Amino acid sequence: MADPKLDTVRLQRLSRSYREAATLMAAVEVGLFTRVARGADTLTRLTEALGVTATNAERLVTACVALGLLVREGDRLRNAPDVQRYLVEGEPGYAGPWMLFTKPEWDEWGRLAEHLRHTGPPVVLGKYAEGFTVGEARKYHEATYSIGMGSGRRFVRQVDLARRWRILDLGGGSGCYCIAACQAHPHLSAVVFDLPPVAEVAREFIASHGLSGRITAAGGDFTADPLPPGADVVIMASTLPQYSRDIIQPVIRKAWLALEAGGEMHLIGEMLDAERTGPADPALWGLAEAVSGSTGIAHSVTECVGYLEAAGFTGVTAHEFIPGVLIRVTGTKPA
Repeated sequence: MADPKLDTVRLQRLSRSYREAATLMAAVEVGLFTRVARGADTLTRLTEALGVTATNAERLVTACVALGLLVREGDRLRNAPDVQRYLVEGEPGYAGPWMLFTKPEWDEWGRLAEHLRHTGPPVVLGKYAEGFTVGEARKYHEATYSIGMGSGRRFVRQVDLARRWRILDLGGGSGCYCIAACQAHPHLSAVVFDLPPVAEVAREFIASHGLSGRITAAGGDFTADPLPPGADVVIMASTLPQYSRDIIQPVIRKAWLALEAGGEMHLIGEMLDAERTGPADPALWGLAEAVSGSTGIAHSVTECVGYLEAAGFTGVTAHEFIPGVLIRVTGTKPA
């Protein structure tokens, strides 16, 4: 006999959770939060500002209030604090493109079972393998740049770079960590090491900050190519779930070999707990690699500490980087 305390509510909610993502994305696409911030803070004003029917304006607003994206005060509306900071166009922290950048993957996630049944060989670089263009790299990093700069500035606040001189950022994308570090520390230089199309885009971002004389971008595949020598800090951030254990371990060993004696490495990423029971975010990033067709999986913080220790790093420790999102594992190459 079924347990009377059980029901399907949680399962139904999970099966429909795509609707919450769609609501957020649609609100960003039609400019709802920007309009509210600019004074269209009633249903009547929003209907006119958005160019939608009164019924659809009410539908969208009701859903956003229920999801905590908007706050209703009488007949007035205001953005929730995080929405106001990150989803209002023109604000310094605007992250609308980041919220939308996974939307093209929706159809493939709908075919997840098909991807899971695929028995062909995976590709090490997944969707970034052959055919990844400069245009695709530019689109991706324009979408992720604001979030990346926030992470780069956070890194600079957390890590003492006063006595360091050169950073090597593996898979450094648009160069946010290097840009933030060099802005904060005029004595530093840096190199972004990423796939050739990404390196070309990184040079554009670096130049836009006037740092081309101190930061270079080198094209290469860190899973297969030699790493640039001469750095005393290596960063590998937000690429962790894209790779399997047998790929990550040799890369970290290569980083150890490339580092100057006394240098340090920082592995930053979405990591499971030691028991591999959560959180959900790194688990789902790992599952996403089934869609990408790569070798990637979710890694635990214990595994990541072990990768650095096996490579030869000492004093390996794990630190919360972005609470509930990213962890930073760091170690030192003996002098």
